[in-house]
Amino acid sequence: MAGEARGGWTRGKGGRGPGEHLYQLYHQVSQQFPLLVSLLLVTSAASLALIILFFSRGMVFRESVAFVVVAIVGLLVFVGSLGLACSERVFSRGMKALSLLTWAALVTLGYVFIFESPVVSAWDQVYFFLFITFSVYTMLPLGVRDAVILSSLSSLSHLVALSVYLSRYRPTQALLPHQLLANAVLFVCVSALGVYQKLQMERALRKTFKDTLNCLESRMKLESEKRQQDHLLLSVLPVYIALEMKAEIMDRLRVPREGGPHPDTPNNFHNLYIKHHRHVSILYADIVGFTRLASECSPKELVLMLNELFGKFDQIAKENECMRIKILGDCYHCVSGLPVSLPTHATSCVWMGLDMCRVVRKLRGATGVDINMRVGVHSGNVLCGVLGLQKWQYDVWSHDVTLANRMEARGVPGRVHITDATLSHLGGGFEVEDLGSLSDPHLKENSVNTYLVIDPRPPEQPGEGGSGSADVEGGSVVRTSARVTRYLESWGAAKPFAHLSPHIALPINTPSMDRMRGKDVPMGNLGSEWNPDRGRSQRKLEEAVHDKISEVIEGLNSHSHWFKSEHLNPLTLYFSTKAMEKQYRSTPVPAFKFYVAAACLTFTCNFIVQLLVSHKNMALGISYGVTFFFFLLVLFTCFVGDFSRCTEKGPTPLHWVSGLSGAVSSRGPLRVAVATLVMAVVLGMALLNLFFLPIPSGHDPCLDQNLLSLPMNETGMVGEEILIAVPYYMSCCLLALVACSLFFQVNFELKMVALVLALVVYNVIFLHTHAHLSDAYTCLLYPNSTLRGSPGPNVLKDPKVMGSFSFFIFFFTLLVLVRQNEFCCRLDFLWKWKFREERDQIETMENLNRVLLENVLPSHVAAQFVGQDRRNEDLYHQSYDCVCILFASIPDFKEFYSESDVNREGLECLRLLNEIIADFDELLSKPKYSGVEKIKTIGSTYMAASGLTATPYPEGQQDTERCCSHIGVMVEFAVALMGKLDSINKHSFNDFQLRIGINHGPVVAGVIGAHKPQYDIWGNSVNVASRMDTTGVLGRIQVTEETARVLRGLGHTCHNRGVITVKGKGELHTYFVSTDMSRSSAPGTSPS
Repeated sequence: MAGEARGGWTRGKGGRGPGEHLYQLYHQVSQQFPLLVSLLLVTSAASLALIILFFSRGMVFRESVAFVVVAIVGLLVFVGSLGLACSERVFSRGMKALSLLTWAALVTLGYVFIFESPVVSAWDQVYFFLFITFSVYTMLPLGVRDAVILSSLSSLSHLVALSVYLSRYRPTQALLPHQLLANAVLFVCVSALGVYQKLQMERALRKTFKDTLNCLESRMKLESEKRQQDHLLLSVLPVYIALEMKAEIMDRLRVPREGGPHPDTPNNFHNLYIKHHRHVSILYADIVGFTRLASECSPKELVLMLNELFGKFDQIAKENECMRIKILGDCYHCVSGLPVSLPTHATSCVWMGLDMCRVVRKLRGATGVDINMRVGVHSGNVLCGVLGLQKWQYDVWSHDVTLANRMEARGVPGRVHITDATLSHLGGGFEVEDLGSLSDPHLKENSVNTYLVIDPRPPEQPGEGGSGSADVEGGSVVRTSARVTRYLESWGAAKPFAHLSPHIALPINTPSMDRMRGKDVPMGNLGSEWNPDRGRSQRKLEEAVHDKISEVIEGLNSHSHWFKSEHLNPLTLYFSTKAMEKQYRSTPVPAFKFYVAAACLTFTCNFIVQLLVSHKNMALGISYGVTFFFFLLVLFTCFVGDFSRCTEKGPTPLHWVSGLSGAVSSRGPLRVAVATLVMAVVLGMALLNLFFLPIPSGHDPCLDQNLLSLPMNETGMVGEEILIAVPYYMSCCLLALVACSLFFQVNFELKMVALVLALVVYNVIFLHTHAHLSDAYTCLLYPNSTLRGSPGPNVLKDPKVMGSFSFFIFFFTLLVLVRQNEFCCRLDFLWKWKFREERDQIETMENLNRVLLENVLPSHVAAQFVGQDRRNEDLYHQSYDCVCILFASIPDFKEFYSESDVNREGLECLRLLNEIIADFDELLSKPKYSGVEKIKTIGSTYMAASGLTATPYPEGQQDTERCCSHIGVMVEFAVALMGKLDSINKHSFNDFQLRIGINHGPVVAGVIGAHKPQYDIWGNSVNVASRMDTTGVLGRIQVTEETARVLRGLGHTCHNRGVITVKGKGELHTYFVSTDMSRSSAPGTSPS
């Protein structure tokens, strides 16, 4: 069956979900198979019991040949069908054939039982045909339409056959029309109960199947979210740090949900994720001439060019076992020997540098662009990890890192510049040119000799266009940037976040990372919204769910699913945990009112039957009058909630009445009490009036002269009109047993106790205390049985024997149904519970994914990748005409930083730097600075920008106040940074000061790098802002003349510093911004 499930996807309806075919397989394995097997077991046992009972009563075989033969053949048919049903292939393909065979065998047995003796009564085998009718609906694997057809054939054929036969051969039988009408009422009632039970079972199973799918789908989604997490986190951090940070974030995300206190780190420090690594090689590489080339590029060309270049470098790094640390503008920084130690780290870095130089030379030769690669390499020890709370970037720190950076700055374009430390690890594998210590004071001070590595490979052939002349297409000159972009595109570097699953939707307006690390973490509105256009992702998820449901079907196909759940007790079906059991019992049951209605229908049908065939006396009227009032009261209580609008219009004191039905359906103890009362009344009223029949008791009914005192009909038959009610009371008892099984979500043990007690009480009454009633009726039907030594009538014609036999058949059948329904209800609850639990986990995962992604990208950029229908082959790039850039550095930290055993090789110094940057990050959580976006940290320099969330290139000219108001906010943020640092100085007994540079202007923003996607901004405005920092003064905020003019217009005070020389920019007029936040009296005054 499960094998068919794997191939049944295309047979689903509407293309949604696993389809109807998969549900039918689930239905077969979880419900139809166990019920059919149970029915065959019950019928086999019943056939065997009848045969044993026949011979144990001393019946003559020759007088009942037909009965014995048919009973034995029926037994063989049932046993054979049971064997066939246990075969998966036979059951799945011949399920309907087995059902028809079983039904035909039962009907055949019933008719043989009826006509096995010449004495035929209207009540003959009504018990058995009631069982057939009920079993067709509940036990046979048939659809509702087929079940209605077969059950109608069973009951109608019984009515028609007996009507024809009795009207012809026993037309004078007492109350014949009444009996036939009572039979019809019994069949209609059991059919109605059977249909109701079948619909309830199918509804419950479909609900369970749906919840199973939801749970499996959520589990698939949870696994997808976990994979997504790993992709996101590992795209930024190495595994060993990522796992620590992931656990810490998840703990913080769970705190608001669980309502517990927010966890604090020891000693009030933020968590530090930094490790010490020895024997690594550090490489810095800078693209010489790229700034001039970038100035000619459009935003799209710039981002594409950087992504292709650095994507190629990432590929080279992977081939040479190097790890890219970060991208700094057009500078590429990587390390070999991280996170796992590598003996050949120096060799790997050198080859990395040589390959980078060769790639750039090929680019220059193919496009004619004047760029080159300058590479510096040094070997030593590093501290590596992440700092701060936002925009994590894996970084390395140490004096050796600083030295490697200086090696690049002092290097030669097109060559790999290494130190003697790196040379010592090369083992003579490369030829080098000795450069000594050059003229660098730092190198001389540390006695560092440097070398240029000679590439051992032969020089590559110059590419086309190596002359550097411009290409011509269609008579027009192609721009240099266009030629470079076209050439780089041929490399086919992977795009950032190309691995992202498109179904993870992130809202654009999301809290910042720092809020996630605080106490108030909003957990709502984070669910994934699935776009109908994402058919491929949806299809994959459906196929995964399909495979999982197939595994579930395979598990159920072991034919012992009742005993395999780790959450359920195999005997009692109780849940393994008390909390879950308590929650299950307190679960509201909205359908409870329909259970009561079904019981009321049974009660009414029993009343009609007894009214037709039983002796009419005052007890009958009084008992049913009282119980009818009881049922009206119970029905009113259960259904009054459906008429709440009517009750609310009534008097105010009666408004509480509409809440009665809700109380009954939602409160477990009250529900159990009502169910107990209803079942007790139905079971009791089924035979209560039997005790008021006017028949005296005697030791030997067949010889008791008191029978002569019973009323006679016109034919002289004594008491038949009264005694005929005895078998019908038994039929009423069977309907009462069925009614007890209809309380689906009521405690299993209550229904089982009710059935057991009813079975015992009914058998005691009909076989012992009131057995004389059945015996007296038998004496009337079989006068010869009054003779001593006569074996009496066949067991099939003895009302009390067949009645008791039917009680047991119905009891075991109903016990199977009750247990199956209980298991189904509990399984449905279990899947819902798992679904809720996994949904909470998914919500946590989605929060974590959002946190992780927002630590790589700004939230409005993250939405471009995972919240919309964006093609991942498109690079993200955006131009802005007014962005304010801030660089805030702590120059004193370089002197503060030292590597010794006292500070654990510099680790404690970085702990302080982590506190500083974390406190800076916490400022971003304030609504005032919601427009400020942290870009990255570079050593002890903090880079941020504002204006990135504004509409790029706004249509129409906006006023200066609205367009540049964020520049004023950035200055306030800079002042707040100074305040934070002052606070840290007081607690750490340091005297660090910030040196801040601010500039504003047009920038290009984009995301580059597939291995470690990185959001960055580029442009002359960024370079000038950086120079404002490096040429600034401690404790001051330096700005350009243009920025000072805007700040003056916003009311800030700016002091003229004068003209300074800026590397690469010439002479610039700069200003210091007043940090006391005092406003100028003349806001419109221009700086002078």
